[in-house]
Amino acid sequence: MITYREATVDDAEQIARLHSLSWQQNYAGIWSDEFLNGNVLENRRQVWLERLGQPAVNQNVIVAESEGVICGFACAYANNDPHWGTLLDNLHVRREQKGQGIGTALIKLAARWAYDKKPDSGFYLWVLPQNTSARKFYQNLGAINHELVTHASPDGGFSDAYRYVWADVNQLI
Repeated sequence: MITYREATVDDAEQIARLHSLSWQQNYAGIWSDEFLNGNVLENRRQVWLERLGQPAVNQNVIVAESEGVICGFACAYANNDPHWGTLLDNLHVRREQKGQGIGTALIKLAARWAYDKKPDSGFYLWVLPQNTSARKFYQNLGAINHELVTHASPDGGFSDAYRYVWADVNQLI
């Protein structure tokens, strides 16, 4: 059985491990092998210890858990952008548990939280062009691919990302 709850600082290690594994599985050949096969876990560990130890006031992190093991998580920032609204910064589910509705449940919980913070806010995220399964997932949930932008990557390089947008967060609730 999958349960959903807000993350705590005690979840930082499991989230960091899932996050780094997801990047290794999905971004190989996009970001540098040196980063993905090197210090990606330490990079994510530092990020999650900071995010969960000293959370931003507009941050919400939700985990999906099965028998004490985190199998997915979502991180959103309410009203992150004055035009686009709430940023869904992360949505990751263990590869072997995809297709079970965990990602959909997580994004809907994040959307509900965003709506409660600001009902008229939009909802958006960034996704790499090569991540076709994620793009299809978001499109099936009603997201519109709005633009392609080049961003600095955690590996020290640059990569393109699409901004997927829900003009009305209610589309996800």
